[in-house]
Amino acid sequence: MKKFLSAILFAPLLAFGAGAELHLDRAPDKANDMAALQNGAKIFVNYCLNCHSASYMRYNRLKDIGLNDAQIKDNLLFTAEKVGEPMKIAMQRADAKVWFGAAPPDLTVIARARASEFGSGADWLYTYLRGFYRDDKRPTGWNNVVFENVGMPHVLWELQGEQVMGADHKLNLVKPGKLKPQEFDAAVGDLVGFLKYMGEPMAEFRKQLGVIVLIFLAVIFVFAYALKREYWKDIH
Repeated sequence: MKKFLSAILFAPLLAFGAGAELHLDRAPDKANDMAALQNGAKIFVNYCLNCHSASYMRYNRLKDIGLNDAQIKDNLLFTAEKVGEPMKIAMQRADAKVWFGAAPPDLTVIARARASEFGSGADWLYTYLRGFYRDDKRPTGWNNVVFENVGMPHVLWELQGEQVMGADHKLNLVKPGKLKPQEFDAAVGDLVGFLKYMGEPMAEFRKQLGVIVLIFLAVIFVFAYALKREYWKDIH
């Protein structure tokens, strides 16, 4: 009985230790960079929103990153008619499953869903989007260092170019894209920053509010302690 209980208790630890270690690059922090978030929104709408929806995010939330209704309508409102509508796509999940083998996931909270012991969800996305390489054995012609045998093609290949996996298991850029490597990394950082923002649009406000609450509690503690001493001074 003791052996059985021990096996149950330590099974999760054994399973955790058996997994292969995943190296993730640190994603740049774009939380307070409105220009980067706006560029990330543009990249998302042009390259991701064709197959992936963000159905828990409404276009009017883009005003939180410095855009107005006119800018949203003129530049980003491709899958809806009104700014208050969610960022959905026309493709149905049933059709997508038939065409691609699996329906592309909704990306509203993908930056939170991909968090693991190896890094944040933003780190995973930043490494994943920069980790595609040519693989003729795959149906799409692409593979990925983070998500092996992924079904998604490299939608940003025109910007990055084409990479191949070398004999040393390192990626080599053999065909440059429209952007230089540093520029592409910056663009992916902007995109990941926007994906992270979509997962929790109020994250920065929550952090600021938390600081204010802690300062308020600290001030209240001083007055409460002084009041306590005043009440108890005669008793002591």
